[in-house]
Amino acid sequence: MNRMVNAAFWQGRQAFITGHTGFMGGWLASLLLGLGAKVSGYALAPQDGPGFFEATDLGSRLQESVIGDVRDASVLEAALIAASPSVVFHLAAQPLVRRAYSEPEFTFATNVMGTVNLLEAVRRCPSVKAVLVVTTDKVYTNMNTTRPYCETDRLGGREPYSASKAAAEMVVDAYRHSYLVPPGVGEGRVGLAAIRAGNIFGGGDWAADRIVPDAVRSFQAGRPLVLRNPASTRPWQHVLDPLPGYLHLAENLCADPGAFSEGWNFGPVVHDCRPVGTLAQLLGDAWGEGAEVRVEPNNRIFEERLLALDSAKAGRRLGWIPRWNLEAAVARTVEWYKTYYSRGDVWALTQSQCATLMKAA
Repeated sequence: MNRMVNAAFWQGRQAFITGHTGFMGGWLASLLLGLGAKVSGYALAPQDGPGFFEATDLGSRLQESVIGDVRDASVLEAALIAASPSVVFHLAAQPLVRRAYSEPEFTFATNVMGTVNLLEAVRRCPSVKAVLVVTTDKVYTNMNTTRPYCETDRLGGREPYSASKAAAEMVVDAYRHSYLVPPGVGEGRVGLAAIRAGNIFGGGDWAADRIVPDAVRSFQAGRPLVLRNPASTRPWQHVLDPLPGYLHLAENLCADPGAFSEGWNFGPVVHDCRPVGTLAQLLGDAWGEGAEVRVEPNNRIFEERLLALDSAKAGRRLGWIPRWNLEAAVARTVEWYKTYYSRGDVWALTQSQCATLMKAA
């Protein structure tokens, strides 16, 4: 077991995840279940077609799986209070850059007011001791420099998705200082942290307009993968890699909310911040079977071209470091999808990959 994570803390502990039918939420729930936690979830219905939630039959493994929208404050609050959790992970979001361009109102309502609704529900749920709000590496005002962004850098966004997530972080900061972690209130405080990972990928993601799902759909169908922005640099990491850091942060928030209620980066090492085209070629090489990658000549939308995270604080104060480099992450990802398409046991593989990462310390 990873020495950084206290398995005894999670054994039998009630945890609540918004967005559990999604990609990262599903992997987080799987990791917590492997540690013996009692996990409840609240999220929209799973997407049509294949997905991590249905592939692993995750719904049957949870204590409760409530289908609902974070924009519906009363239903969300009822689900949270019924679950009576001590730790809450807020992952429910509209996470796609291109969809945010076409549906900005929905994106802001989900990402900003959904966060408000969750934190309002937490204020009325006395069992909660810690809340971790997962945002994105794109919350930082991107200066297109080669310096990785650290937690003290300015937040902001120049397109709807990143702007909505930066606004959600402002909500977190307001609730942290006004309601949940005010100084001088003693044992009643609730730890509240915002956490930012890199560009995550791994088995079980079939979302539109993401490089790895696009690659998998193309390669499985025998078509070339067509890239729109091959030169854009991103901090790529396997979806599992930041999760031990999230869990250890939650443990610390419960023990000392005042000391750990702030923003945290959990990104990959700098040399794994590589161009989209590099990741695509690694995926093609790992997939084999004549997988081909091409570049789309037109139809580009604005996205920041350079982005990297400085996670030194998480290493210094939590002892967290990335464990799988980009090549290892790609290998694990392709292994998962190939198991799925060959009708293998993806739940067993998911638990095996969780255990492997947790032992990698």
